[in-house]
Amino acid sequence: MTAKPSAGVAASPSSANNDRGFGRFFLPGPTEVRPSILQEMLRPMIGHRGKGMEDLIARIEPDLQYVFRTKRPVYIASSSATGLMEGAIRNGVRARVLCLVNGAFSERFFQIARACGVEAEALTVPLGQVHTPEMLEAGLKGGKFDAITVVHSETSTGALNPIAELTRVAHATGDVAVLVDSVSGMAGAPVETDAWELDFVLTGSQKAFAIPAGLAFAAARDNVIERAKAKTDRGIYFDLIEYDKSIQKNQTPNTPALSLFYALAAQLTDIRRETIEARWQRHAAMAKRTWDWVDEVSDAGIPISVLASKGNRSPTVTCISLPQTHSGSAVTSAMKARGFVISTGYGSLKDTGLRIGHMGDHTLDELNEALDNLREVLAA
Repeated sequence: MTAKPSAGVAASPSSANNDRGFGRFFLPGPTEVRPSILQEMLRPMIGHRGKGMEDLIARIEPDLQYVFRTKRPVYIASSSATGLMEGAIRNGVRARVLCLVNGAFSERFFQIARACGVEAEALTVPLGQVHTPEMLEAGLKGGKFDAITVVHSETSTGALNPIAELTRVAHATGDVAVLVDSVSGMAGAPVETDAWELDFVLTGSQKAFAIPAGLAFAAARDNVIERAKAKTDRGIYFDLIEYDKSIQKNQTPNTPALSLFYALAAQLTDIRRETIEARWQRHAAMAKRTWDWVDEVSDAGIPISVLASKGNRSPTVTCISLPQTHSGSAVTSAMKARGFVISTGYGSLKDTGLRIGHMGDHTLDELNEALDNLREVLAA
């Protein structure tokens, strides 16, 4: 049975609904999905152009706006978040984009921009670091960029970029659109789409939303929609003009993944019940516990460390650097033998690190059980 949440931390939907067989899967995506949410996907098919689908989207949309903290429409794409990254480029970049690269997924944004035929330049910092407003200000000088891409929570390193401050710098430079990937940030880390004036922000279903992969969500300001209208090469599947027209009628421009919409509707209801502020607090508490645990293990003689520097860490995923005596593959295999799933490092960090996804509907008690086992594995 799922453990009770620790005192002072809001209960997650997993404890509130008493789901069994939950709490041992800590990948940084896909995130573990509660059985009750998976059960929602067994609902029958309905016509995706009929009133039933429109009613379902009408119920979902206000809750997505609540999570995004926006009064703008939130578009729903039946795709991975990579699709909306391409959509951000095709619709939101006129000619030249500065891509802020600090890990594998921000590098992907840069490569998508190049593949879409726009002129792209990378502003790169070492793995685990973030971009400061001063870096961005210097990078934009004289470059004639009309957009920037930035990853909010870099899932490959656990670093959290200061997107509010970066957006202020970009907008102060002139007509520069800020295109944000918050795939492992949204619903786990504070994101204020309207208050921070984010021009385009996207996310996916399989991270802190804690439903299966296959849906992506995005909100766009009017300036991005106007940019899209002026472009003739914005493509078909991720044409924001069509998304904007469709959502006004509680529809999608393409065939929706209906079963995932059922899961989304149920999960959004539970997020509302928990409240987004309590959800942020719970993620922050799990992150702090992970970071404190790393310090405890290191002080006990096993030299591990958090890759991202203090003050620049994501509340949803932590990347842990291992000593040469341990490999990521061996540690994750040993954890799997104990019934727990965590991840190796990503890409070049695969065997020198671990990643723990403390996001979605997990609780502190579930995380502590995983960390206790990981301590034993590292000490063996």
